[in-house]
Amino acid sequence: MGNLFEGSLGVWLKRGIVATVLLLTLFLGVQVVAGFKGLHYIGAGMSATNTITVSGHGEAFAVPDIATFTFSVTSQKLTVALAQDDVTKRINTITAYLKSAGIDEKDIQTSDYSVYPQYEYSQSVCPASPAGGAEMVVYCPPGKQTLKGYEVRQTTTVKVRDTAKAGDLLTNVGGKGATEVSGLNFTFDNPDMVQTQARDKAIANAKTKAEDLARALGVSIVRVVSYNESGNYPTPMYYAKDSAMGMGGVAETRVSPEISVGQNKVISDVNITYEIR
Repeated sequence: MGNLFEGSLGVWLKRGIVATVLLLTLFLGVQVVAGFKGLHYIGAGMSATNTITVSGHGEAFAVPDIATFTFSVTSQKLTVALAQDDVTKRINTITAYLKSAGIDEKDIQTSDYSVYPQYEYSQSVCPASPAGGAEMVVYCPPGKQTLKGYEVRQTTTVKVRDTAKAGDLLTNVGGKGATEVSGLNFTFDNPDMVQTQARDKAIANAKTKAEDLARALGVSIVRVVSYNESGNYPTPMYYAKDSAMGMGGVAETRVSPEISVGQNKVISDVNITYEIR
C-alpha cells in the first residue's frame, strides 16, 4: 500500500486526492451559505391560514379644472361633395372661433366623421282583385327605394381649460353652425392626484377597521395578504342646447347659460386581507 504513493504515479494520486478534497470542501461551503440565505425566505411563499378581510371607503372633493363638450355639424345634400363642402365650411368657421377664444389647437379633436346615403321609400299600390275572383292570387309589387341624397356628419370634442368660458363657448358654437351641442363634462386634467387622496383615505379607513377588529379578537396583525381597489369618477354633467342654437333661427341677442362648475367627488373603495396570529 505504501508503494502506491511512490514515484510519479504516487505524486499524481496525491494531487488528485487533494484537489478532490478541496472541491468537496468548496461545494459544501457554498451549500451552507445558500442554506443560511434561504432561512429568510422559509415560509414566505406559504399561504396565510388565519386572515381577516376588511373594507375601506374614501372620498375626495376638488373643483374641476377643465370642461369638455362635443358639437356636431350635419348637412344633407344631393351629392357627397356638396354635403362635405357645407360641413367643412361650418366646421372651419367654428374652429376659427374657438381658436380666437383661446382654445389651443391640440384641445380641438375630431371624434367622428361619417357619410350616410339617404333613401326615400314609397309603397306600391296593390291592384284590386277582379270581380268575382276572390280566390285568385293578385301580385302585389314591392315598395320602391329611391336615393334622395347624402348626409355628412362631423363631430368634434373640445377641451376647455378655462371653465369660466364654457357658457359663452356653448352659445357661440351653436350660433356659428353647429347642429348639435352636448356632453358638457367637468373633470380634472390630472385625475390621479384626486384619486390618490381618496385611495389614501380608503386605506386608512380599512387599517383602522382591521386594528379594531384584531384588538376585539385578541390577535395581532402580521402583514397584508391581498389588496384590491375599485372606484368611480364623477358622473358627467350635460348641458341641453337651446333649440335655436345652430338651427338656422332668426338672429337674436344670445344670452350665455350660467354654468356652475361646483365640486366633483371621487370615491375609492378598497378590500384588504391581513394575516393575523
